[in-house]
Amino acid sequence: MAKKVVPEEARRRRRPTLRGTVLSERLIVETALRMLREHGGAGLSARRLGAALGADPSTLYRYFSGMDDLTLAIGEELIGRALAGWSPTGTWRGDLRELGLRIHGAYLAHPQAAVLTASRVTGRPREIAADEAILGILRTAGFPDPDAVRIYHAFIDQSLAFAALDAGALALADASREADEGRWESTYARLPEGPYPHIAATAGLLAARMTASAYPTALDMLLASAAAELAGAGPTACPATGPAARPVVAVPAAVPVADCGT
Repeated sequence: MAKKVVPEEARRRRRPTLRGTVLSERLIVETALRMLREHGGAGLSARRLGAALGADPSTLYRYFSGMDDLTLAIGEELIGRALAGWSPTGTWRGDLRELGLRIHGAYLAHPQAAVLTASRVTGRPREIAADEAILGILRTAGFPDPDAVRIYHAFIDQSLAFAALDAGALALADASREADEGRWESTYARLPEGPYPHIAATAGLLAARMTASAYPTALDMLLASAAAELAGAGPTACPATGPAARPVVAVPAAVPVADCGT
């Protein structure tokens, strides 16, 4: 049976830990993010988290029903960071592009946490706010409800799937990641033209592009397809660049962003 979580008001009455720290859900989540960054998912446990906070591990269960509940709170925090400071401009395509890049960037800022949480559904306020915003953008743009839901589904799953994929690369040990990236030069660029004519013809382009995230390109393709549906026309080109089309959350250098036009 899941342990009962103590209401927020009761938590505030707790005395500080032996280190003088006053616990809160936010402090626990931020500490868990730091531990994930330093030790990976295998290094996160109630015992280690309690030690990092200077608290008995059992104290954590006043805030979370278990480690899985904490995992959901971490996912909720990442979505919240993506939403922080964002507001729609009324240009649906630019708004969705910015929001998608924010989500992707927020997860990649914490790759170990992204690997742990990108596939989860939290059902918590900030996740719900993101879903409401995306559906609102699409419905306001004029998409019928079935199309709005279909495009929303593709948009959010694409954002989180690329976040998990790119975070997986960032979560590797440096030597492993560098070896993977180097194979485009050490292996693919040296394949003979005879049996591999298409790889050989594009080897330079592959080496230049394949170490960057494909998410911006995939996102632009999705939005172009949606725009074409809305206009009743064929596929359209990449959206014009401008303030709404630029990523707000920077993607770590280890997973560079490939521009749509490159």
